[in-house]
Amino acid sequence: MELLIQLYWEFCKIGIFCVGGGYASLPWIQAAVVENYHWLTLTEFVDIFTISQMTPGPIGINAATFTGTKIAGLPGAIVATAGFVTPSFILCLTITYLLRKYGEISGIKGVLNGLRPAVVALICVAGLSFIYLSVWNTESLPENLYDYDITGIIVLILSFWALKKKVSLIPLLFGSGVAGLILGIVLQ
Repeated sequence: MELLIQLYWEFCKIGIFCVGGGYASLPWIQAAVVENYHWLTLTEFVDIFTISQMTPGPIGINAATFTGTKIAGLPGAIVATAGFVTPSFILCLTITYLLRKYGEISGIKGVLNGLRPAVVALICVAGLSFIYLSVWNTESLPENLYDYDITGIIVLILSFWALKKKVSLIPLLFGSGVAGLILGIVLQ
């Protein structure tokens, strides 16, 4: 029971401070479940992130649900998801009430405009962590840059190329998985 309360509270905190969508929540989730509590390894977290992108629904909620499942099964999934959405639900109700009652509030618009650069920075930090993990199999930039994973580099380059060609998400993820499998077999 204590684990479920802790899980709810952590995802509630993530939901409070996560502004800008699901991708912005990933560094917060990673910090809580990988770095602070060590409930998951970074590899497990990246796997959850990948699954969260392939399944329907908002990525932040999917990540919370899958993380909760990995940590505490079905009760963990329910608690983590509830914790993640509770602050947004309360905030949406409050903002809706304020906007209906007071009309255009320039202060709220100013706060939201000020948060945009921070959201971009959070997404970039999460992206860098994933690049380090895919290229060097480590959580941060390694001392020895020559100890890289050639399969990860090839799939990363192909993925960037596919994104530039406007390949949609599902075929991109499926193709990356197939390319990783084939390259892993061929290059090993």
